[in-house]
Amino acid sequence: MSIPAFNPMTLPSNDNVNPYAFSVDLNGQWFTQKGKMIAYYGQIKFEALSAGPLDALVAAHFHSPLYAQDWVIAQGQGKLLLADRGFDVNSFDLDDGNLTVRAGNLLAFEPGLDLKQSIIPGFLTLIGTGRFVAASNGPVHFVEPPIRIDPQALLGWADCPSPCHHYDHSYMRGVMGMARQMFGVGGTSGEEHQFDFTGQGTVLMQSSEVVANEDTLLRDLEGQVGMLGAGGLQRLHQTIGQRLAAERER
Repeated sequence: MSIPAFNPMTLPSNDNVNPYAFSVDLNGQWFTQKGKMIAYYGQIKFEALSAGPLDALVAAHFHSPLYAQDWVIAQGQGKLLLADRGFDVNSFDLDDGNLTVRAGNLLAFEPGLDLKQSIIPGFLTLIGTGRFVAASNGPVHFVEPPIRIDPQALLGWADCPSPCHHYDHSYMRGVMGMARQMFGVGGTSGEEHQFDFTGQGTVLMQSSEVVANEDTLLRDLEGQVGMLGAGGLQRLHQTIGQRLAAERER
């Protein structure tokens, strides 16, 4: 069986190569998450967001210092191939829109969009007009509120209010109740804890409960530790110890 080989002329332009890889026709600059570029053709270089000549671009479009170390700017001309560990990859176009997406699933976006840090831990918000590329564990489904979604299946939401946490009574019982109330996270099934969406808009849901990257959630939690005093840090230390002990007993 003959397998076709791609080259710069035959690769798609700003489209999927297959369900797991996306080809950006770069002619200028894109923000890309580190580790998501798998190959490129042409004259392209990658600069950290802290690079001096890019200060104006970063100041205008990237407003999440908590995640700045995870991103670079690809600039130049050529074909830029993006992928994420075999997850499905899709591109989305915003037209003067507002969309929030799980931080670990966002692979790249055009500078026409502004990136901001969502009030929901582990998520980032894109505002403006332009294209972005995101990964999902399985196909993406678009659903309308009102709806409750398992936290691990939630990919993002567009043009609707931020969700509320919905907890069943059984979730609030047990040794980790205090930590769950503080941070809205914890090991449990989707039947006990969901994100509750109301109002108008669109919710993006992936076809799996496997989260692509949990490091982003840890980054958000670490960012909140600085707001705790000595008493809060001590309580958090005790809670983490209890959680680790419970995990070891599984």
